[in-house]
Amino acid sequence: MKTSELIKLLKKNGCFFVEHGKEHDKWYSTKTGRDIRIPRHGSKEIPSGTANRILKDAGLK
Repeated sequence: MKTSELIKLLKKNGCFFVEHGKEHDKWYSTKTGRDIRIPRHGSKEIPSGTANRILKDAGLK
């Protein structure tokens, strides 16, 4: 999964952007009440373990 695809999925499910970090962006999940750190990899694929953890933290898995 690419970063752009992951962000679209998070937005669709009620997550919103909070702030930019040095190498990661901070998002917030309204479902779980958790902050989520998303790496900025441009058009590269996010490793599957990282993507699964982000989805779990967002309450989508």
